[in-house]
Amino acid sequence: MIEYRDIHKSFDVPVLKGVDLTVEDGETLAIVGPSGTGKSVLLKTTIGLIVPDRGDVLIDGASVYAGGMRTLVRVRRQVGYVFQNAALFDSMTVYENLMQGVPDAVQKEIGRDEVLRRVCRALEDVNLDPHVVINKLPAELSGGMRKRVGLARTIVGRPRIILYDEPVTGLDPVNSAAVERLMTQISSRMGVTSLVVTHDIEGSFSYANRIALLDQGRVAFVGSPDEFRGSSRPIVRAFADRQSAAAASMRMMEDESHGGSSESWQSEIAAAARR
Repeated sequence: MIEYRDIHKSFDVPVLKGVDLTVEDGETLAIVGPSGTGKSVLLKTTIGLIVPDRGDVLIDGASVYAGGMRTLVRVRRQVGYVFQNAALFDSMTVYENLMQGVPDAVQKEIGRDEVLRRVCRALEDVNLDPHVVINKLPAELSGGMRKRVGLARTIVGRPRIILYDEPVTGLDPVNSAAVERLMTQISSRMGVTSLVVTHDIEGSFSYANRIALLDQGRVAFVGSPDEFRGSSRPIVRAFADRQSAAAASMRMMEDESHGGSSESWQSEIAAAARR
Protein backbone atom coordinates (compact mmCIF):
# COMPACT_ATOMS: atom_id res chain seq x y z
CA MET A 1 0.00 0.00 0.00
CA ILE A 2 1.16 3.52 -0.84
CA GLU A 3 -0.09 6.42 1.26
CA TYR A 4 0.45 10.08 0.42
CA ARG A 5 -0.17 12.18 3.50
CA ASP A 6 -0.61 15.95 3.28
CA ILE A 7 1.96 16.32 0.47
CA HIS A 8 3.00 19.91 -0.24
CA LYS A 9 5.53 21.04 -2.83
CA SER A 10 6.35 24.45 -4.29
CA PHE A 11 8.60 25.60 -7.12
CA ASP A 12 8.42 29.40 -6.71
CA VAL A 13 4.65 28.86 -6.69
CA PRO A 14 2.70 26.12 -4.85
CA VAL A 15 2.16 22.98 -6.96
CA LEU A 16 0.92 20.40 -4.46
CA LYS A 17 -1.21 21.85 -1.67
CA GLY A 18 -1.98 18.99 0.67
CA VAL A 19 -2.46 15.77 -1.30
CA ASP A 20 -3.94 12.82 0.60
CA LEU A 21 -4.23 9.63 -1.45
CA THR A 22 -4.03 5.87 -0.85
CA VAL A 23 -3.14 3.23 -3.44
CA GLU A 24 -4.19 -0.25 -2.32
CA ASP A 25 -2.02 -3.34 -2.76
CA GLY A 26 -2.38 -4.84 -6.22
CA GLU A 27 -4.55 -2.08 -7.66
CA THR A 28 -3.89 0.18 -10.62
CA LEU A 29 -4.72 3.81 -9.92
CA ALA A 30 -4.64 6.41 -12.70
CA ILE A 31 -3.94 10.06 -11.90
CA VAL A 32 -5.47 12.55 -14.31
CA GLY A 33 -6.00 16.30 -14.30
CA PRO A 34 -5.07 19.58 -15.99
CA SER A 35 -1.52 20.13 -17.20
CA GLY A 36 0.76 21.65 -14.58
CA THR A 37 -1.31 20.54 -11.62
CA GLY A 38 1.43 18.38 -10.10
CA LYS A 39 0.66 14.83 -11.28
CA SER A 40 4.24 13.91 -12.18
CA VAL A 41 5.55 15.81 -9.16
CA LEU A 42 3.41 13.62 -6.88
CA LEU A 43 4.65 10.49 -8.66
CA LYS A 44 8.28 11.47 -8.15
CA THR A 45 7.78 12.05 -4.40
CA THR A 46 7.12 8.30 -4.06
CA ILE A 47 10.80 7.47 -4.41
CA GLY A 48 12.46 10.74 -3.52
CA LEU A 49 13.15 12.02 -7.03
CA ILE A 50 11.38 15.10 -5.69
CA VAL A 51 11.27 15.64 -1.93
CA PRO A 52 8.05 17.18 -0.56
CA ASP A 53 8.28 20.40 1.43
CA ARG A 54 5.77 18.99 3.88
CA GLY A 55 4.00 15.68 4.39
CA ASP A 56 5.13 12.10 3.98
CA VAL A 57 4.85 9.03 1.76
CA LEU A 58 4.33 5.64 3.41
CA ILE A 59 4.87 2.28 1.72
CA ASP A 60 3.42 -0.65 3.65
CA GLY A 61 3.11 1.63 6.67
CA ALA A 62 6.78 2.68 6.69
CA SER A 63 7.82 6.28 6.00
CA VAL A 64 9.89 6.80 2.86
CA TYR A 65 11.58 9.88 4.31
CA ALA A 66 11.86 9.35 8.07
CA GLY A 67 14.53 6.66 7.74
CA GLY A 68 16.99 8.68 5.68
CA MET A 69 18.92 7.53 2.61
CA ARG A 70 19.13 3.90 3.68
CA THR A 71 15.33 3.61 3.71
CA LEU A 72 15.08 5.46 0.40
CA VAL A 73 17.51 3.03 -1.26
CA ARG A 74 15.52 0.06 0.05
CA VAL A 75 12.27 1.57 -1.25
CA ARG A 76 13.76 2.23 -4.68
CA ARG A 77 14.74 -1.43 -5.01
CA GLN A 78 11.05 -2.36 -4.74
CA VAL A 79 9.82 0.22 -7.24
CA GLY A 80 10.03 0.33 -11.03
CA TYR A 81 9.69 3.66 -12.85
CA VAL A 82 8.49 3.98 -16.45
CA PHE A 83 9.65 7.35 -17.75
CA GLN A 84 7.62 9.48 -20.14
CA ASN A 85 10.15 9.26 -22.98
CA ALA A 86 11.38 5.71 -22.15
CA ALA A 87 14.74 7.29 -21.06
CA LEU A 88 16.86 4.67 -22.82
CA PHE A 89 20.61 5.16 -23.10
CA ASP A 90 21.28 5.91 -26.77
CA SER A 91 24.76 4.38 -26.80
CA MET A 92 23.67 1.11 -25.16
CA THR A 93 22.06 -1.90 -26.79
CA VAL A 94 18.66 -3.14 -25.67
CA TYR A 95 20.41 -5.81 -23.59
CA GLU A 96 22.65 -3.25 -21.89
CA ASN A 97 19.70 -0.96 -21.24
CA LEU A 98 17.73 -3.76 -19.59
CA MET A 99 20.71 -4.71 -17.44
CA GLN A 100 20.35 -1.28 -15.80
CA GLY A 101 17.07 -2.55 -14.36
CA VAL A 102 18.84 -5.32 -12.43
CA PRO A 103 20.78 -4.01 -9.40
CA ASP A 104 24.52 -4.75 -9.44
CA ALA A 105 24.25 -6.80 -6.25
CA VAL A 106 21.57 -8.99 -7.83
CA GLN A 107 23.62 -9.42 -11.01
CA LYS A 108 26.57 -10.67 -8.97
CA GLU A 109 24.33 -13.01 -6.99
CA ILE A 110 22.52 -14.66 -9.92
CA GLY A 111 25.25 -14.60 -12.59
CA ARG A 112 25.30 -13.53 -16.25
CA ASP A 113 23.31 -16.49 -17.59
CA GLU A 114 20.39 -15.78 -15.27
CA VAL A 115 20.56 -12.06 -16.05
CA LEU A 116 20.32 -12.89 -19.77
CA ARG A 117 17.38 -15.22 -19.12
CA ARG A 118 15.55 -12.50 -17.18
CA VAL A 119 16.25 -9.93 -19.88
CA CYS A 120 14.86 -12.25 -22.57
CA ARG A 121 11.80 -13.04 -20.47
CA ALA A 122 11.12 -9.35 -19.85
CA LEU A 123 11.31 -8.63 -23.59
CA GLU A 124 8.94 -11.51 -24.32
CA ASP A 125 6.56 -10.15 -21.65
CA VAL A 126 6.23 -6.92 -23.66
CA ASN A 127 5.81 -8.80 -26.95
CA LEU A 128 9.31 -8.21 -28.30
CA ASP A 129 11.41 -11.03 -29.78
CA PRO A 130 14.76 -11.08 -27.91
CA HIS A 131 16.56 -12.55 -30.91
CA VAL A 132 15.44 -9.60 -33.04
CA VAL A 133 15.93 -6.64 -30.69
CA ILE A 134 18.43 -7.56 -27.98
CA ASN A 135 21.50 -6.21 -29.79
CA LYS A 136 19.82 -3.19 -31.36
CA LEU A 137 20.38 0.42 -30.33
CA PRO A 138 17.36 2.58 -29.38
CA ALA A 139 17.72 4.59 -32.62
CA GLU A 140 17.02 1.40 -34.56
CA LEU A 141 13.63 0.92 -32.87
CA SER A 142 10.25 2.51 -33.53
CA GLY A 143 8.68 4.78 -30.92
CA GLY A 144 6.33 2.03 -29.77
CA MET A 145 9.17 -0.46 -29.46
CA ARG A 146 11.24 1.99 -27.41
CA LYS A 147 8.31 2.43 -25.03
CA ARG A 148 8.07 -1.35 -24.65
CA VAL A 149 11.82 -1.68 -24.05
CA GLY A 150 11.47 0.96 -21.33
CA LEU A 151 8.67 -1.10 -19.80
CA ALA A 152 10.77 -4.27 -20.06
CA ARG A 153 13.64 -2.54 -18.25
CA THR A 154 11.22 -1.70 -15.44
CA ILE A 155 9.89 -5.22 -14.95
CA VAL A 156 13.20 -7.07 -15.35
CA GLY A 157 14.04 -6.04 -11.79
CA ARG A 158 10.81 -7.69 -10.56
CA PRO A 159 9.41 -4.68 -8.67
CA ARG A 160 6.45 -4.78 -6.29
CA ILE A 161 5.33 -1.30 -7.38
CA ILE A 162 5.39 0.29 -10.84
CA LEU A 163 5.13 4.04 -11.40
CA TYR A 164 4.16 5.10 -14.93
CA ASP A 165 4.77 8.70 -16.03
CA GLU A 166 2.70 9.34 -19.18
CA PRO A 167 3.37 5.86 -20.64
CA VAL A 168 1.57 6.47 -23.96
CA THR A 169 2.57 10.08 -24.66
CA GLY A 170 3.70 10.48 -28.27
CA LEU A 171 2.25 7.17 -29.45
CA ASP A 172 -0.41 6.65 -32.10
CA PRO A 173 -3.73 5.06 -31.00
CA VAL A 174 -2.69 1.55 -32.03
CA ASN A 175 0.59 1.62 -30.10
CA SER A 176 -1.11 3.36 -27.16
CA ALA A 177 -3.66 0.56 -26.93
CA ALA A 178 -0.88 -2.04 -27.16
CA VAL A 179 1.09 -0.47 -24.29
CA GLU A 180 -2.04 -0.11 -22.14
CA ARG A 181 -2.92 -3.76 -22.78
CA LEU A 182 0.60 -4.76 -21.70
CA MET A 183 0.20 -2.72 -18.52
CA THR A 184 -2.94 -4.68 -17.67
CA GLN A 185 -1.23 -8.00 -18.39
CA ILE A 186 1.83 -7.12 -16.30
CA SER A 187 -0.31 -5.99 -13.39
CA SER A 188 -2.26 -9.23 -13.48
CA ARG A 189 0.72 -11.53 -13.99
CA MET A 190 3.09 -9.90 -11.50
CA GLY A 191 0.49 -8.76 -8.96
CA VAL A 192 2.10 -5.35 -8.76
CA THR A 193 0.68 -2.11 -7.41
CA SER A 194 0.60 0.47 -10.21
CA LEU A 195 0.28 4.24 -10.24
CA VAL A 196 -0.22 5.81 -13.68
CA VAL A 197 0.00 9.51 -14.54
CA THR A 198 -1.80 10.01 -17.84
CA HIS A 199 -3.70 12.40 -20.09
CA ASP A 200 -5.32 9.48 -21.91
CA ILE A 201 -8.59 9.35 -19.99
CA GLU A 202 -10.30 6.89 -22.32
CA GLY A 203 -7.35 4.53 -22.15
CA SER A 204 -7.30 4.65 -18.34
CA PHE A 205 -10.87 3.32 -18.26
CA SER A 206 -9.57 0.03 -19.66
CA TYR A 207 -6.85 -0.69 -17.07
CA ALA A 208 -7.45 1.40 -13.93
CA ASN A 209 -9.31 0.10 -10.90
CA ARG A 210 -9.71 3.68 -9.72
CA ILE A 211 -9.08 7.15 -11.09
CA ALA A 212 -7.88 10.13 -9.05
CA LEU A 213 -8.28 13.63 -10.44
CA LEU A 214 -5.77 16.22 -9.31
CA ASP A 215 -6.80 19.87 -9.64
CA GLN A 216 -5.12 23.01 -8.29
CA GLY A 217 -2.72 20.93 -6.22
CA ARG A 218 -5.32 18.79 -4.44
CA VAL A 219 -7.24 15.57 -5.04
CA ALA A 220 -10.62 16.64 -6.40
CA PHE A 221 -12.05 13.16 -7.07
CA VAL A 222 -11.27 9.48 -6.48
CA GLY A 223 -13.47 6.66 -7.75
CA SER A 224 -13.95 3.80 -10.19
CA PRO A 225 -14.08 4.41 -13.95
CA ASP A 226 -17.88 4.07 -13.81
CA GLU A 227 -18.08 6.60 -10.97
CA PHE A 228 -15.83 8.93 -12.92
CA ARG A 229 -18.01 8.72 -16.04
CA GLY A 230 -21.16 9.24 -14.00
CA SER A 231 -19.96 12.12 -11.84
CA SER A 232 -21.82 15.43 -12.06
CA ARG A 233 -18.93 17.44 -10.64
CA PRO A 234 -17.84 20.10 -13.16
CA ILE A 235 -14.12 19.38 -12.99
CA VAL A 236 -14.76 15.66 -13.59
CA ARG A 237 -17.20 16.36 -16.44
CA ALA A 238 -14.45 18.37 -18.18
CA PHE A 239 -12.40 15.18 -18.47
CA ALA A 240 -15.15 12.61 -18.84
CA ASP A 241 -17.31 14.34 -21.46
CA ARG A 242 -16.16 15.84 -24.77
CA GLN A 243 -18.95 18.43 -24.91
CA SER A 244 -18.12 19.69 -21.42
CA ALA A 245 -14.42 19.81 -22.28
CA ALA A 246 -15.09 21.88 -25.40
CA ALA A 247 -17.21 24.35 -23.43
CA ALA A 248 -14.54 24.59 -20.74
CA SER A 249 -11.73 25.21 -23.20
CA MET A 250 -13.64 28.04 -24.92
CA ARG A 251 -14.41 29.76 -21.62
CA MET A 252 -10.85 29.30 -20.36
CA MET A 253 -9.32 30.87 -23.49
CA GLU A 254 -11.80 33.74 -23.30
CA ASP A 255 -10.89 34.48 -19.70
CA GLU A 256 -7.15 34.23 -20.29
CA SER A 257 -7.28 36.46 -23.38
CA HIS A 258 -8.70 39.22 -21.19
CA GLY A 259 -6.06 38.72 -18.52
CA GLY A 260 -8.49 37.23 -16.05
CA SER A 261 -8.61 34.02 -14.06
CA SER A 262 -9.20 30.79 -15.95
CA GLU A 263 -11.05 29.21 -13.01
CA SER A 264 -14.53 30.38 -14.10
CA TRP A 265 -14.52 27.71 -16.81
CA GLN A 266 -16.00 25.32 -14.23
CA SER A 267 -19.32 27.20 -14.36
CA GLU A 268 -19.39 26.70 -18.12
CA ILE A 269 -18.87 22.96 -17.71
CA ALA A 270 -21.76 22.77 -15.26
CA ALA A 271 -24.00 24.56 -17.74
CA ALA A 272 -22.94 22.22 -20.56
CA ALA A 273 -23.60 19.17 -18.39
CA ARG A 274 -27.17 20.35 -17.76
CA ARG A 275 -27.91 20.83 -21.46
